[in-house]
Amino acid sequence: MFLYRILMTLASVVLLVRPCLRGDWALASDRLGRGPAASGPHLWLHAASNGELASARGLIEHVLTVRSDMGVLITCNTATAATLARSWGISRLHVRLAPLDLGFINRRMLRRWNIQLHITMESELWPDRVIRCAAAGIPVAIFGARLTKRTARGWARFGGLARKVLGRISYLSAQDSRSLARLRALGLRASAVGPVLDLKASYTPPQDLTPDATLRACFPRAQTWLAASTHPGDEAVVIAAHLAARAVRPGLRLIIAPRHPARGAGIAEALTAAGLKFAQRSRSDAIDKEVLLADTMGEMALWYAVAGTVFIGGTLSDRGGHTPYEPSAFGAALIHGPDVDNFSSAFGRLQRARASICIGNAEELAKALCDLDTTASQAEFGAAARAALMQGDALKKVKADLGHLLTG
Repeated sequence: MFLYRILMTLASVVLLVRPCLRGDWALASDRLGRGPAASGPHLWLHAASNGELASARGLIEHVLTVRSDMGVLITCNTATAATLARSWGISRLHVRLAPLDLGFINRRMLRRWNIQLHITMESELWPDRVIRCAAAGIPVAIFGARLTKRTARGWARFGGLARKVLGRISYLSAQDSRSLARLRALGLRASAVGPVLDLKASYTPPQDLTPDATLRACFPRAQTWLAASTHPGDEAVVIAAHLAARAVRPGLRLIIAPRHPARGAGIAEALTAAGLKFAQRSRSDAIDKEVLLADTMGEMALWYAVAGTVFIGGTLSDRGGHTPYEPSAFGAALIHGPDVDNFSSAFGRLQRARASICIGNAEELAKALCDLDTTASQAEFGAAARAALMQGDALKKVKADLGHLLTG
């Protein structure tokens, strides 16, 4: 722990210098745990970014229902996640960027916000924060806990620290059984183990989301497929598959939504080289083209609502893949590659139920697109995927356990 605190102190200097040089005093204040704090008891929920935060929304709403006297403090690692939390417009919700994991800052946060319970999402395990909470008698819970084999090896090098931190966790619900096994091997107490549940399974589409008439007309659902959260290398396969599939399915439309919108210029060059006419969302182009390059932030739900078929990016490389839950919630037919480590349990259920199509190259992707050529075939796969991914009983148990943590 001593070595961790030295390294964290050094890293904190760098993290504080940057906003100070930019004159971003609000960010510096958040990192130091300063700024205005609300009165009364609070739950502190920490999430890294948009995905983890979105999966926690149901828990947040449950907390505010169970404890009418309690507020919720959300901290995030990214500004986009903080913006997402604020956009919900939920009362008794306070949003800050994450403070540095240093002792004096954590003590300040616990005291000023009167923290009664700390929840951290997925793999956001900050040692000093956990230990300070435990020392103050504040329970610490992890929901959707995820630990990859690679990360587990890293923690194992600091076995004493891992045992010290995990031994202080009051409650943990892992998102898959392999993560749970790794966490237990590193020191998680058996008494802290809750149900295995991926909270992303509880995702529900925004109620006010309605694609406009122009978008619907240019990209009819049955004729549109989405390459979602793509990474370098994915687009070459996607473009080749689209060219092959449109020869069989005239009128086929494609939306490419890269995981990192800043890559839009490079993808535009690849589309031009392939001879595809496309509109670029970030340029506000007219969308009456065969391909839409959706290189913007915060619009993925819109593209899910438009497309009848979704290819899940990051599954053709060593990136572990992205969520199948969100496109499934929109009733889309799912296609993915073999690299699904990030959501292995979910993809395992999909494959056992034959509710998704696994492909390994452009030729196989093109065939899958040709097989899913009707509204009926897409709806059949979409319904099968929703059924395979349901985790209702586990979610009820996790919410009940959360209620017990809140009421003591």
